[in-house]
Amino acid sequence: MKPILFNTEMVQAILAGRKTVTRRIVKNIPEGTHRIERDHEKWIACFGAYDAGIFYDYEKPIRPQPYEIGDILYVRETWHKYSKRVGKGEACRLETFYGYKASIQNSEDAAEKWKPSIHMPKEAARIFLRVVSVHVERLKDITAEQATREGIELSFPPFQVDDFIDVWNATIKKADFDRYSWNANPWVWVIEFERCEMPVEYSPW
Repeated sequence: MKPILFNTEMVQAILAGRKTVTRRIVKNIPEGTHRIERDHEKWIACFGAYDAGIFYDYEKPIRPQPYEIGDILYVRETWHKYSKRVGKGEACRLETFYGYKASIQNSEDAAEKWKPSIHMPKEAARIFLRVVSVHVERLKDITAEQATREGIELSFPPFQVDDFIDVWNATIKKADFDRYSWNANPWVWVIEFERCEMPVEYSPW
């Protein structure tokens, strides 16, 4: 079972059933890559370069895709741990629970300090996803239908991709904007998934 991080808004979209796909940047590929293709178990980046005025086409294996079809992913989200008393009388006791920012609505643990998703332990996971497909494409190849499946809340139906662009650019660090923003049109892993229960064999308990 592998972890996958989502921000609070995207966790809410998964819970609402709107988000069934995510795009993640393909990193460390050669400059000038014009095609990425699968060769048996490897992904190959095809890139071009001039040498003495002659254009050569090169191939280079890239890092393996982050997830495979059938993988079970546990979602890491903004979380915290809190305690409360349960039971009555002699059975009254203090128990520990996990809380999730994506679901908090004036609940008993609203005042607790939140912890970042990257630090969420596996045993705190409540959302599990099964990978159903993985492929590579350029970011700007996204369709209106795919933008909707990214979980974006849309104000007007014709503007799915425009809304996705805003959300995508908001996730890119300033230092990486020239390489990974919408206008940079990076290569991305397109990972489609479906909600599932945690298989018994993966249970940490």
